[in-house]
Amino acid sequence: MTPSRDISRLIEIMAALRTPVTGCPWDLVQNFETIAPYTIEEAYEVADAITRGDLDDLREELGDLLLQVVYHARMAEEQNAFAFGDVVEAITKKMIRRHPHVFADKDGNIQPAGVKSAWERIKAEEKAERAARRPPDDTAHTSLLASVKAGLPALTRAMELQRKASTVGFDWNDPRAVLAKIREEADEIEAALDRNDKQEIAEETGDLMFALVNLARHVDADPETALRATNAKFERRFAYIEKALAAKGRSLDGASLEEMDALWNEAKTAATTTTVVPAKAGTHTA
Repeated sequence: MTPSRDISRLIEIMAALRTPVTGCPWDLVQNFETIAPYTIEEAYEVADAITRGDLDDLREELGDLLLQVVYHARMAEEQNAFAFGDVVEAITKKMIRRHPHVFADKDGNIQPAGVKSAWERIKAEEKAERAARRPPDDTAHTSLLASVKAGLPALTRAMELQRKASTVGFDWNDPRAVLAKIREEADEIEAALDRNDKQEIAEETGDLMFALVNLARHVDADPETALRATNAKFERRFAYIEKALAAKGRSLDGASLEEMDALWNEAKTAATTTTVVPAKAGTHTA
């Protein structure tokens, strides 16, 4: 089998990987639940390539993400639920329906200001149609939070749940009140640690993270972006430790925690002293 620019070749490859006996042993034992984490991971890698401005990498990562779509569609086809073509038909139908100003047969012109309202109206119609297809028990109660998609990353979904609840006044008015809640949650974690209750510790840790997202929302900071920045900062400082030890002919394995902590503080100081501070008006710098 040879590579191709035709999507049908990718579909054929996935079918071959999932063919009993002759297929790939690893691929054959996968299901929707086991593949879902890889789907999320690939989406993040697409976002990372965009952030880095690496278009070559973006091409590769988009291919990996496309593979995830083909993978899920193949597993659904094996269950006689739907196939890849049905996925394509569904999204093309949706995009045509949501853009009547572009694809309408007649009277399709619409002003930019009206595009958003039309989009929201059509989305609401689609949501009602999906609800009508569900069993009665699933539509008995519609929560205010029902529109927040369950598949969102946890940090993003926490932010959206809080935003939605705030629309009816269920919110703090002062970020300092959120900070007090964070301290309260930290105290509850400490109490759980004293009891050595792992399940309670995990639950209280989740509560603390939820409160931290709430603080980020109140100070107009995106928690995902903030955490990404902190991850990058951690990597830089840890690399400083590695390089400093290597310069002495040593490795991480041979260093004590005290030594690594001292180098960590050096990295923090180095980052501070190399930060460029803009000159004040009316002053000159050498």
